[in-house]
Amino acid sequence: MLTPKEKNAIIKKFQTHKDDTGSPEVQMAILTKEIEQVSEHLKVHRKDNHSRRGLLKMVGNRRRLLRYLKSEDQKRYEKIVDKLKLKVSE
Repeated sequence: MLTPKEKNAIIKKFQTHKDDTGSPEVQMAILTKEIEQVSEHLKVHRKDNHSRRGLLKMVGNRRRLLRYLKSEDQKRYEKIVDKLKLKVSE
């Protein structure tokens, strides 16, 4: 789980304007960081199925946001994929 300090740092890095906290870019960046943390947790605790389910929900949510952004604005989509270093299948 992200601390408020980490979350604010991510928001500042990925926001599109001064008061932006909910754009797809910010949401994907936060989800990506949480996905990384849960993935590390699951490497140690392999049988933690509750966390595994949460991870799958986060991955699905991020995929949905990516699909939305791709349909709305291709340039923003490519920019966020590069910034987050995501592997996307076409």
